[in-house]
Amino acid sequence: MTRRRLRLGMVGGGAGSFIGGVHRMAARLDDHYTLVAGALSSDPERARQSAEALHIEPDRTYADYDTMAAAEAARPDRIDVVSVVTPNDSHAAICHAFLTHGIPVICDKPLCTLMQDARSLADLLQRTGLPFVLTHNYTGYPLVREARARVLAGELGTIRVVQVEYPQEWLAEAIENTGQKQAAWRTDPARSGPGGSVGDIGTHAHQLAGFVTGLRLESVAADLSTFVPGRRLDDDARMLLRYEGGARGMLWCSQVAPGFENGLRLRVIGDKGSLDWLQAEPNVLHLALLGQPMRRLTRGMPDLSASASHATRIPSGHPEGYLEAFAQIYTDAAALLWNRLENTPAGADAMLLPGIQDGLRNVAFIDAVIASHKADAAWTRLEV
Repeated sequence: MTRRRLRLGMVGGGAGSFIGGVHRMAARLDDHYTLVAGALSSDPERARQSAEALHIEPDRTYADYDTMAAAEAARPDRIDVVSVVTPNDSHAAICHAFLTHGIPVICDKPLCTLMQDARSLADLLQRTGLPFVLTHNYTGYPLVREARARVLAGELGTIRVVQVEYPQEWLAEAIENTGQKQAAWRTDPARSGPGGSVGDIGTHAHQLAGFVTGLRLESVAADLSTFVPGRRLDDDARMLLRYEGGARGMLWCSQVAPGFENGLRLRVIGDKGSLDWLQAEPNVLHLALLGQPMRRLTRGMPDLSASASHATRIPSGHPEGYLEAFAQIYTDAAALLWNRLENTPAGADAMLLPGIQDGLRNVAFIDAVIASHKADAAWTRLEV
């Protein structure tokens, strides 16, 4: 049976949005979705113009998400899933509206800004059983999935140390005061939530480390800084990590580090070996086993895991990157959505998708980091 394309709706992501465009490209890449409906801006005229530019029909162009959720739920050709790409403060309400109307959700990270909202969404999902995906897109890279497969297969032995960092330079100056839209909301606690660099990129680093190692972070000792005068949220954070089972680690995230564009890096060290992955060179994974030469694994090699091969589109030597990794989240989400529509079991790759538990743990991570900093870097447990 030939499957149709899934009908995709979007909230947010109109003119001027960076992440909205990324989500749309990711959804289109493997040809599983058609964007058919949207409430693309809180400004009705901008929403209309944005929808027109994206070829969305006027009767499926909405001025607000509540109207969209109710109207789409009532249509015989309703959307199969909605993509939520708004600033952080609105995620919880938008997700709740669509889930209440029986519509699955793909939500940009972080899940939300308050733990009470995160728990409410978790309860709603438990009651409805609807698919819910959080776009921690770095988990879509083939060699990130390869790293996970090798760690969970025991190649590194018992994990001892986890080192993860995510430095950027783009907020090294107060560009939020120049009208730069992305900087303005990401440095506003009312819209971004209580964490600045911690909430924006620290959550990516935390989630990536847990995804690859399978370990849950137990407690943190954190020191936050706001280096740019007048900024209301942290723009640099350093912390020690304690994982369940005894592994230890360090996490550094910064948005004021000149020379670093998107310097996400993960190193995992066990008693039998180590691995090292850098997003700037995403098609390479360095693996070192005790007493053996360093191996340089590349995307598309024939001896990689099934999960890495599944996330590979073209032969080795042709670089794949950020958009392909993001698209992998949408592709695996499509499989999950079809599992529900056809009442079939979810496949192994769909089970790798970040979801509500990742969202809960990241909200707990932000809360613990901020509490630790306020307590002069005292060890603070994550309360999930």
